Amino acid sequence: MSTLRPGYATRQGTEAYARTFGAGCAPGHYSDFLNWHLKLSSLGLGTFPGAATDDVDEAYAEIVATVARAGINVFDTAAHYRYGRSARALGAGLAHAFAAGVAREQVFVVAKGGFLAFPEGVPADLDAWLDANIVARGLGTRADLAGRHLISPAHLAAQIDAAREALGLATLDAFLLDQPEVHIPAIGKERANRKIGAVFEALETAVRAAKIRCYGIATFDGLRAATDAPLFQSLTSLLGLAERAAQAVAGHARHALRVVQLPFNQAMPEGFTRFSQATGQGNVASSIQAARQLHLYVVASHTLGKGLFARECAAALATATPGLANPAQRALQFARSTPGIGTCLAGISSPAHLEDLLAVARVVPLAKAEYLKLYARAGEP
Repeated sequence: MSTLRPGYATRQGTEAYARTFGAGCAPGHYSDFLNWHLKLSSLGLGTFPGAATDDVDEAYAEIVATVARAGINVFDTAAHYRYGRSARALGAGLAHAFAAGVAREQVFVVAKGGFLAFPEGVPADLDAWLDANIVARGLGTRADLAGRHLISPAHLAAQIDAAREALGLATLDAFLLDQPEVHIPAIGKERANRKIGAVFEALETAVRAAKIRCYGIATFDGLRAATDAPLFQSLTSLLGLAERAAQAVAGHARHALRVVQLPFNQAMPEGFTRFSQATGQGNVASSIQAARQLHLYVVASHTLGKGLFARECAAALATATPGLANPAQRALQFARSTPGIGTCLAGISSPAHLEDLLAVARVVPLAKAEYLKLYARAGEP
């Protein structure tokens, strides 16, 4: 195994980062990460898009190194992104940033797992690949599989180690179980939650081994769906699973579940507008509001809607942001101004929208009153 860089994001490190590398960013650009008081950029770099080619790898590495020196200190990847190449490209970019003076303690790196990673591309015979690479290695069984997603403690533990190796980091700041709701149609919510609970035990173990600092879940439908929808994920139920996992691993209920990720953009605002979560504190709230009440940090994905909102935006948003240059900048400003969202991700694999990301970092987020007017203008209740 190669030498992994020690350390993780700290309050002192991220505060120093905001004062130095983030000096050109506008007030309000940095969010406070829960009671750790990390200063995390309201805009983060995702690594999903792009072809699985050397050219895209090199572009990602250059973009990572550039934004890390320009006030963006949150980075997100997943085991299956571009067949594992995204994590390695992110690791290369971070290495360049570290060589240029950015400290490990100044950046927050998120990795995700659950979907199968195919380093050589999607196999022609998935069953044979699964037998050789999962079952034979004791990482899971076919009963743990839903499509190309596999939930088992051993599989997620292996993906943590693979991410650490690819990124060159001894400790990941956060590791998220990616879209566990895909198992619900096949096995039902009760069994799916039992499997999530077992994975949470593995993640609690990884926290205590200093492989990760905290964990969470990334969803596509789970935190946007209505309460009675089959794929709905209850935040209080997830916290209960985390408490039980911590109790099983460490003998107490002080868990390390800290982060939730969900899509959020002009066409997918349900995380903010749909009141679906019973918080256990006497009220019902949206997923984003409930997460804030329950001390969970919210990361928004799909900010640019897979490129759609880089080309167009709602008329009300264009009116509210006259100083921004184009729809991409307006989409980023919309998401990062949402009350309760800590960081919104933009997947940028080419320099085309790099300046848009940096330009928005230099602009003050919309005031809450101005933000809420967007919903009134759009006819939202």
